[in-house]
Amino acid sequence: MIFQTRAGYSFLRQTESGQVEVTTEELFFDLIYVFLVTQISHGLLHHLGGMGFLQTLVLWFAAWLGWQYTGWITNWFDPRSASLRCVLFASMALALLCGAAAPEAFGARGLNFALCYTVMQTGRSTFVVCRLPRNHALLPNYQRILVWNLISSTFWIIGAFYSSNLRLVFWSMAVLCEYVSPMLGFWLPFLGRSRTSDWTISGSHLVERCQLFVMVALGETIMASGLSMARAEQWTAPVLLGFCVSFLCTVAMWWLYFGTSIRQAEHAIRHSSDPGRLGAYFHYIHAILIAGIIVTAVGMDILLENPLEAVSGPALFVMIAGPILYLSGSCIYGWIVTSTWSVWHLVGLGGFVILFFAGAALSPLVLCSIGTLMLLAVAWCVERGKRQDA
Repeated sequence: MIFQTRAGYSFLRQTESGQVEVTTEELFFDLIYVFLVTQISHGLLHHLGGMGFLQTLVLWFAAWLGWQYTGWITNWFDPRSASLRCVLFASMALALLCGAAAPEAFGARGLNFALCYTVMQTGRSTFVVCRLPRNHALLPNYQRILVWNLISSTFWIIGAFYSSNLRLVFWSMAVLCEYVSPMLGFWLPFLGRSRTSDWTISGSHLVERCQLFVMVALGETIMASGLSMARAEQWTAPVLLGFCVSFLCTVAMWWLYFGTSIRQAEHAIRHSSDPGRLGAYFHYIHAILIAGIIVTAVGMDILLENPLEAVSGPALFVMIAGPILYLSGSCIYGWIVTSTWSVWHLVGLGGFVILFFAGAALSPLVLCSIGTLMLLAVAWCVERGKRQDA
C-alpha cells in the first residue's frame, strides 16, 4: 500500500532495484547529532577515571541508540514526507538538548537529559505506530519497539532522581533494555516476537548512512587537533609534532575503515539469507567503531595538552583504549563483510596491548607516535593484501 502525504512524497520509501538514496534531511540530522557525540567526548576528557569511563559508556550507548533507531526509520520511511520531516526536526532539537545536558547528566541535569532522550525515543516510535495502517507488516514490530521504549524510559526517569552511582545502575538497565530487546525480537507477552527475516531493508542505504556518520565522527578527532592548536600559547616543536601525529592518526582510522568499500558491505547485506539481522549487526559494530573514535579524540586532546609529560593511569588507558576499540570494531566489520579475519588487525591489537604495558615509561608524544605508526602499518598491510587477492 502506498499512501501520500500533502508534500507529495509517499510515507513509505519508493525503491528502485533495492536502492534507497540518502536524503539531505538525514545529512542534516547527522550534522546536528554530532554535537551530542562531541559533548560526550568532552565529558570523558574532564572525568577521566573508572566512574567517568562507565558514565561515558552509558551515555554513548544511549546516543548511538538514538541515531540507530532513526537510521532504521529513514531506511523504511521517506524523510522527505512532511510528517516524518517534522519528527526528524524535533529529534534534532531534542538531541541538541541532550548534548547540552550530557556533561552534567550524572549531576544537576540528569532529569533534563532523561526527559529529552526518552521523548525522542518514545516519540519517534509513537509517531510510526500512529502513522502506519492497521494492516501494515511493520506495525506489530513498532508496537513492540514502543513498549520496550516505554520500559526503558521508566528506568531513565527513575534513575534521574537518584545519586550518580544509583543513576548509573538504573540508566545501565535502561540501555540494556534497548540493546538486548532487538536480540530477542522485541519479545513481549501477548505481542509476540519480531523476526529479522521479515525486515526488508536497503543494504546500500544502511551502509552509506553508517559510513557518513563515521566520516562525521572522524571530524571529532580533527576538531580536537585544531582546537588544541588554537589554545596553544606557542607552536613549539613538540606541539607541532603532536599535531602531525594526531592528524596522521585520523588519516589511519579513515584508511582502515574506508578500505572496506561500500560495494562489498552492500553486497554482504543484499545477498544475506537474513538481511535484517546483518543490518542490526552493522549497527552494533559501528557502536564499537565510533566509540573508538571518541576515545581516540580524547587521547589526542591529552597528547596536545602535554606532549612531553609522563603519562600514566587513566590518561594512559584512554590513549591505548581508543585504538584498541577502533581496531576491534574494524576487524569484526571486515569479517562480517568479507567472512574472513584480518591477521593484520589481530597483530595490531597485540601490538597495542604490549604498548600499554610499556606506555608508563613513554611520553604522550612517543606513545602516540608509535601507536599511529602501528595503525598506518595495519592499514597499509590490509590494503596491500586486498590488492594481492584481487
